[in-house]
Amino acid sequence: MTYGKLPAHIAEAVDYANQALAKQSVQIEQTSEKNHTKVLHAFQEANISTYHLTGTTGYGLGDAGRDNLDRIIASIMGTESGMLRHQFVSGTHAISSVLYGLLRPGDHFISVSGTPYDTLQQVIGIKGNQAGTLIDLGINFDILPLAEDNSIQIKQLDSLVKPETKLFILQRSQGYEWRNSLSIKQIEDFVKVAKAKYPYIDIFIDNCYGELVEEKEPGDIGADIMAGSLIKNLGGTLAPTGGYIAGREDLVAKAANRFTAPGIGRDVGATLDNLRLLYQGLFFSPLTVCEAIKGAVFSAAFWKKLGFEVHPQPEDERTDIIQAIKLNSQARMISFCQGLQKGSPIDAHVLPVPSEMPGYVDEVIMAGGTFIQGATSEFSADGPLREPYAVYMQGAISHIYVKNANILAALNLMDNNLL
Repeated sequence: MTYGKLPAHIAEAVDYANQALAKQSVQIEQTSEKNHTKVLHAFQEANISTYHLTGTTGYGLGDAGRDNLDRIIASIMGTESGMLRHQFVSGTHAISSVLYGLLRPGDHFISVSGTPYDTLQQVIGIKGNQAGTLIDLGINFDILPLAEDNSIQIKQLDSLVKPETKLFILQRSQGYEWRNSLSIKQIEDFVKVAKAKYPYIDIFIDNCYGELVEEKEPGDIGADIMAGSLIKNLGGTLAPTGGYIAGREDLVAKAANRFTAPGIGRDVGATLDNLRLLYQGLFFSPLTVCEAIKGAVFSAAFWKKLGFEVHPQPEDERTDIIQAIKLNSQARMISFCQGLQKGSPIDAHVLPVPSEMPGYVDEVIMAGGTFIQGATSEFSADGPLREPYAVYMQGAISHIYVKNANILAALNLMDNNLL
């Protein structure tokens, strides 16, 4: 295959990446087909009609469209109950609603997959100096690091569990860490042991970036509750904002009381003009997740061929949609993101620069000319400006878009004598 006037080493990387993707495509599409069928059945079982696509105003009392979305998300996630709301401002907001809903002053929880994602560190009170953190409210925690082989150190739990321990937290994605994401099999193995030894401790999954990547969800293998964002996997690139919580009925009710107010819970909340996009995005999501995974495989092979360290490897089994590339310098990281931005459909002319972002301690640079602001379901690359200066790519409206953006990033690095 030829690529016009592309420099030879970049054209060779494109050919190499196309071949790597071809080897993976059949399996990726088979998983997508099974998940798309699951989502279709969830819609059919809820008897969705055009009536449910029309929103409400004011209090939103009797909003059948909202209530059926809750049933659909519970079905897809394999849980008793769920709530999907456009009023969640981010995945961190949905996750925080669970934490504040389930935990009380004096309670203790354990993050069993290592240090949580940057924004959640500020919610807990590990970093920053914000009022109203979990620590500020007298909630204690411990962190159980992952083993060197990325396994959960289940045998070490005994030394951390206390009489007041109420929750185990697992972060499914790698976040801004250079490690493997947790697979459903790893989570399932943990759930079996934890439920046998500590049946009174609930298990909460930060499910961001992992939805519909594998054939099962955490609810299918016994996790008690999970949460995530709609401008990531499940929004299908159409959801304008929002997040979801799914899990055991009593736990979702507690989180809902935190999200709104006790006595209001899930029964109130106008959906305005958002329902059609939420329904349509959720229905499309298995397809856009499929495209995101294809884009990630291409990206891994492309940058590996160009001599960069990547994680996961092109041939690795995918457990989320994130692809990390280690650039090893601030200059490369900035140049990479600025080149990638040139491949965006929106703001291709804009030059991204490092800046402060709410919820982060380090400056962050982000490339992503998206139709929905910050929607990692569409395609973006970002990362904190700290060693090892890695960028984390995720999402794709189409994997063709990802290919073109990667080429422009490589060309920009070359133009700046960084490749």
